[in-house]
Amino acid sequence: MNRTPDLSTAHWHKSSYSDGGQTNCVEIADNIPDLIPVRDSKVPAGPALLFPGPAWGCFIEAVRKGTP
Repeated sequence: MNRTPDLSTAHWHKSSYSDGGQTNCVEIADNIPDLIPVRDSKVPAGPALLFPGPAWGCFIEAVRKGTP
């Protein structure tokens, strides 16, 4: 069964890499168990990408290391 998690209680945080303008704005929520939702802050009612926690951790680690 595929269930979409309820993101109404998500605490969204803008990425420190966002430029602060109206062009590059990414937000994540870190209070949803086992998932990291990611969305475009310009479209808060739009869809969110959902990443399993371990996959998000690998992504962040690769970004920090500059892995292509």
